[in-house]
Amino acid sequence: MTFSLVMGLVFFYTSIIIIIPIIGLFVKTFEFGISDLVNVFYEKRIQDALILSFGTSLVAALINMVLGFLFAWTIVRYEFPGKQIINSLIDLPFMLPTAVAGISLTSIYSNNGWIGSFFHSLGIQIAYTPIGIIIALVFVGFPFVVRSVQPVLEELPKELEESAYCLGATRFQTFYKIILPYLIPSCLSGASMAFARGVGEYGSVVFISGNIPNKTEILPLLIITKLEQYEYAQATSIALLMLSLSFSIMLLLNFWQARRSRYLL
Repeated sequence: MTFSLVMGLVFFYTSIIIIIPIIGLFVKTFEFGISDLVNVFYEKRIQDALILSFGTSLVAALINMVLGFLFAWTIVRYEFPGKQIINSLIDLPFMLPTAVAGISLTSIYSNNGWIGSFFHSLGIQIAYTPIGIIIALVFVGFPFVVRSVQPVLEELPKELEESAYCLGATRFQTFYKIILPYLIPSCLSGASMAFARGVGEYGSVVFISGNIPNKTEILPLLIITKLEQYEYAQATSIALLMLSLSFSIMLLLNFWQARRSRYLL
């Protein structure tokens, strides 16, 4: 296949699936006027949902970055019984419907659930709080980090570690100076994908969050609420805000990751 044909197919697919819907969102939003677009963000309910969605997504992404790295390291570096089963279970959030995941997590972490009852006896409530939202986002975003770090670990040359040992480096120095710099771009890539998934996640969060306005109401649910109330200007404005902030954060992370990768090369 020629370059022009491939680029034509790529541009056509990108336009139909991504560019045209985004342009449509911008056009639909600005049809309501700039004043309506600006005024909608002064509503405290929207501000609280914005802080909750992006805050819990960021916390969940950081947790996934640490846990995903540990899981990827264990799977690649060690042999143990049941390794293939655990490796397959990592992809379960990709295959499981998000609504099913949300119902399951709610039943487990509610005050009468297996885990939630234990914490409830200690005076800690998980379901219908931001803690429950973070747990749901960790569940759906976990595979992104593992599958981003795992191939990089598998392709990491053993000679680098052996050379470091021969030069007198300790295990910690080898990990910190040799291994970790190669893994940071993949860790950030997986964490950024988990963050983006968390910001737009609906099915697994809507049940465990409780949907309490100004407390546990997430932005995707607020968009649906505005649409059901025929408040299209506010719904499209919230969607545009989510798109702009998410794209800006992803762009900065990808830019930093690219610079980091060139530095390593």
